[in-house]
Order: sequence, then structure tokens, then C-alpha cells
Amino acid sequence: MTIDNLHEFVAELEQRNELIRIDRPVSVVHEITEIADRCMKSAGGGPAVLFEKPLLATGVTSDIPVVINLFGSMNRMSLALGVEQLDDIAERIDELIKLKVPDGWREKLALLPKITEIAKYPPRTVARGAACQQVVLQGADVDLESLPIITCWPGDGGPYITLPQVVTRDPQSGVRNVGMYRVQVLGKNICAMHWQRHKVGAAHWREMASRGEKMPVAIVLGGDAPSIYSASAPLPPNIDEYVFAGFLRSKPVMMTKAVTSDLKVPAEAELVIEGYIDPAEELVVEGPFGDHTGFYSLADYYPAVHVTAITRRKNPLYPTTIVGRPPMEDYYLGHATERIFRPLLRLNLPEVVDYHMPAAGVFHNLVFVSINKQYPGHAWKVMNGLWGLGLMSLAKVIVVVDKHVNVQDLEETWWIALNNIDPERDVRFTMGPVDVLDHASRAFTYGSKMGIDATTKWEEEGFDREWPELIEMDEATKQRVDAMWQELGIELKPRNHR
Repeated sequence: MTIDNLHEFVAELEQRNELIRIDRPVSVVHEITEIADRCMKSAGGGPAVLFEKPLLATGVTSDIPVVINLFGSMNRMSLALGVEQLDDIAERIDELIKLKVPDGWREKLALLPKITEIAKYPPRTVARGAACQQVVLQGADVDLESLPIITCWPGDGGPYITLPQVVTRDPQSGVRNVGMYRVQVLGKNICAMHWQRHKVGAAHWREMASRGEKMPVAIVLGGDAPSIYSASAPLPPNIDEYVFAGFLRSKPVMMTKAVTSDLKVPAEAELVIEGYIDPAEELVVEGPFGDHTGFYSLADYYPAVHVTAITRRKNPLYPTTIVGRPPMEDYYLGHATERIFRPLLRLNLPEVVDYHMPAAGVFHNLVFVSINKQYPGHAWKVMNGLWGLGLMSLAKVIVVVDKHVNVQDLEETWWIALNNIDPERDVRFTMGPVDVLDHASRAFTYGSKMGIDATTKWEEEGFDREWPELIEMDEATKQRVDAMWQELGIELKPRNHR
């Protein structure tokens, strides 16, 4: 079953008891955040929550319900992408990238279904009747402040759109980009676009500014769940996120032309905010904002988006999220990226067995990597390779362990790593780009990184002692205890490895 829009996804979550409805008025100023934060920090990520009567800052009850924590559990993240477990997608990608030139006609025939599957993914255009344009507001009717856009934290600079698909287009190649950037509402028809300098949307803006051309922008809310997720995925600049979403859902994303620009937007979206950025204008102050690091990111200058239209369904839902002190909903979005993109990482570094970015590391601060070590210095080769791969270049600390270590288990990984290192010998420092949100770096987006080689040391690496063996019970004893376990009457709860 393919879920085509947010209404269908919410209905499916409700049927599976993964969503609760709140029918009393709840303020979009801080109250929704506090409720959602308590849910997100509960066991398993808590439920998705639909607020039927969001209370605007003006005291008026909005007729647009707010839904939050849609992706905030392993079950919901897998359901959103249509799989039993996230590694199922990685296996599909692995099959595609391992395609070989067929030798005979039988192999050629076997290859055809995979080639045909790829051809189905490009988005398709709906000429008229798109759900996202059932209501069209332009001119004086445009009013961002009438939407239930939440103000998350007490120190925030204002209300923020936090779960958008920001659609832009490369002015040279025409290739579309879809990014998930926070957007601060500054007035009824103006907002500030926070795209960091490493992001593709920012590159499009710089190119348009150099040409002196106004840049069309569409801020999409809702649509099918894979499209929402794909906006957060670290795809290469030449890969269309909606093509990737089509691959994830095994069905093309239906698109329609925006009302006031040539950009195309998902036809099944809930709301679309259309606008433009004028490079001739001064930048505007954006922020502060309570960010996914758990700290406020400071106010800075970013481009203003002038809103030309708001299009919407007749009965839209407003999807949103919050970020802050981990764990939060964004951990599950990030974990999906970790699992899905493992085959692509292994294209460049085939010795990588697995990797994990724990919640406390807020994606860029800590990466655990297990490798099939084959020669002295192999761990250093992997670290340098990772720091040369896309947004992995922002990783602050990389810890490399041997292939038998389960890097999804934080306790096991730290136990092995802390036992295996001599700090002076096994820690290296280097310089490079760092995340925009790293408040501890010595300069904005530039600072140091640390690599830790926690693998078994070889003689060629200067280790001339005997390396000890791990303590393990023998298999015969394990089997005897397994056979008697029910008679013992001991009930144990599984340990949470994350």
C-alpha cells in the first residue's frame, strides 16, 4: 500500500494506535512544544500528536490542525518509508549499485525489471485539479500569521516553520533542489530563509544573486511521507529529491506548477507558500532559534522571502516538528539517513561494516564506525575518507572500531573503544569545515576534528605486546542454560542499545 498524502498517513498512524488527538485548545506559543517534547523524550519516542484546536498567538483558534512527532519512532519512520525496517531500503540501493554488465541473454532479461523500476521514479505533472491548490490566496489575502506556525522555545526570535520542503532550482542546470531549512515568520507576507552556507539552496541563492536575478522559492508543507523525509536527506546536488522519494515509495511523486512561479510542487501537499528572494535587498535578522544541538543558535543575517501566494487544501493539516535537547524527532529522521545511505558510503569505503551517529552526538558531533581492518593504519585511511565525503566532512569526532563491534550499541562501542586506545598514540587531530551550529568551534564553520583509532593494534603500528581475547562463554554452556531458562522463572527486559 502506498500512502500518497499526510491525511492518509495520519489515518494509518491512528489505526495503528501510533497517534493521539488533543481536542482542547493548546497554544502554538510554547505549549505545543512542551507537550511534544515530553512525548519525544518518553520511551520509544512517544506518540504522534494531532492538535485539533491550535490557539494562535492572537488568542484565535485556528481551523487548521497541527500534527507533530510524525516520524518520532522507529516504527513510524519505517511506516513512513513503506518498509518493515530501514535496512530494507539499504538492501534495495545495494542491489542497484551492484548491477553488472550482463554476459548473456538470460542475465540481460534478469536485469530488465530493475532498469524498468528505475524508470518509474521521475515525478509526473498534474495539469489541473491539484489538491494543494484547492484554495489560492494572493495579494492582501496572504497572511502567514493566520497559520498555526509554532513558536518553539522562550528564546526564539519568533514563530518558525520547521518541517518544510524548500524548493529551489539551479539557475544554470535547471536541476531542482529540495531542502529542509527552518523559516522564520517576520510578518504577514515576509519570512527569513535560514539556509546554511554548506546547503544546496544557499548555493542556488548565491548564483542568482551574482546574476542580479530574483529567485523563486516554494515552501511546501505536507505531501507523501517519503517526500517530506527526502528534503532532509543529504543527496548529491544533481539528484532530485522527488526522484529519490519516488524510488523510496516505488511510485512517482505527482507534481503541479506553482501559481506565481515556474517551480513545480507536490500536488498532494497540504499547504504551499510561494515567494521570491530579491538579491538587491539587504539581508534580514533571523534568530535566535533553539536548535538540534540543544543550545540556541545566535541571530544572524539571512535572505528575506516575499510571499506571493499561499495555496492549500480545503481541509489542510499543518505538519511541524521541534528540535532541542536530544533525543528528539529529528533523531529518527537522521537514523533513517544513516541506514539508507550506508551502501553509498560503502561504494567509496567498502571496508566499512557499519556506522552509527548516536542521538547525543546531534549527527555531526560523533560518528562510530566499524571496519574490516586489513592493514596497518587502516583506521586512519577510513577517517580521512569519511571527512572527504559530503556532509560527513562536518563530523567532529570519528571513532573507528573492529568489524565485530556492534556500533548501534553505545555501551558496547565505548567499552571496546576505551579499552583499546592509548590516548597519545591513537588520537589524531585535523582541521576542516565544521557545522554552522557548532558554537564551540574557533571560527564560524571552521575548526578542529578528532579521530580515534580504537581497533586492535598491529605490530607494524608499534604494538609489540600480546593483544588479549574477549571474554566469551562457551557455546555448550550457553545451550544448556537456554534449555533450562523457562524453568528458572527469570524474566528479563531487553536492554535499550540506543
